[in-house]
Amino acid sequence: MSRALGMIEFKTVSSGITVADKMVKTANVEMVEGQVVCPGKYIALFKGDLSAIKAAVDIAETTDTDHLISTFVLGNPHPDIFPAIYGTTRVTAVHALGILEGYDAASVVVAADVAAKTASVQLIELRLAKGMCGKSYLTLTGEVAAVQAAIEKARAGLGEKGTFLDSSVIAQPDAQICKSIL
Repeated sequence: MSRALGMIEFKTVSSGITVADKMVKTANVEMVEGQVVCPGKYIALFKGDLSAIKAAVDIAETTDTDHLISTFVLGNPHPDIFPAIYGTTRVTAVHALGILEGYDAASVVVAADVAAKTASVQLIELRLAKGMCGKSYLTLTGEVAAVQAAIEKARAGLGEKGTFLDSSVIAQPDAQICKSIL
């Protein structure tokens, strides 16, 4: 079952592409996304069996450590993760709005997974380092208490890694704000 998800984030494009190539040649994983993001970094997402994803990420963690920023392995990612990354989440109404920013892409994806599994919330978007000088953020919605709990738990995880930047919970976002984020 190809349910696990892994990600690499490198300081340079050449290192990132070279390591991603080695990962797909060595481990039985599928690269679902590989792209250059601000400021000239490279990120790649992979899916596959958990053991294959772990093996692939291990390759990244031992091949070019000078240029590696971060990695993650999620054995059972929340179903909202991919729609939030690709901007295809269908949100019918924004109740409370949670926003969380971090300094790298990989840790924000993990934070989104933690948030979505912590409380009854819906991920809206995961913006991964595009147009943000390498920072990333997530937005989510749900009832106020659920959004607060999800953001707090995700924030704690980023804080432990030293990648937390900022967060906010808006109990009743204005319709104009909702329109701008959907």
